[in-house]
Amino acid sequence: MLETFETVARAVADPSRVRILKLLEGSELCVCQITTVLGLAPATVSKHLAALKAAGLLQQRRDGKWVYYRLAERELNAYAPRFLALLATSLDGDPTMAEDRRMLAKVNAVPLSILCDQGRAALSPDAQAGETTTCCGGAP
Repeated sequence: MLETFETVARAVADPSRVRILKLLEGSELCVCQITTVLGLAPATVSKHLAALKAAGLLQQRRDGKWVYYRLAERELNAYAPRFLALLATSLDGDPTMAEDRRMLAKVNAVPLSILCDQGRAALSPDAQAGETTTCCGGAP
């Protein structure tokens, strides 16, 4: 039991992972959406997502080349629902979380195919729509 508790505790001890969990409170997101909001490298975000999934905090689904993550709906770790419940009532007034929500609103306004191809560049007012050549399908 201590090991399963520790797995979840370690997963939520990282600020970037907490930001990911808070982003996912609203709905599922594609890896490229999370990467764009956080402004981190895709490999870094994939590492964080893998740790959160291993802790039983996240579930994923694949839709074509896109991989979507959502908060765990099934109890994959007995402690995960308690940590998620605590997080749901925490940090609402935090400036970082507010900025992440603002950025997510901008990200959600961009078609996924463009966002996954261009990343943060797709958010600039003069961004040009191009052919989608890459995506987040390599995530865990």
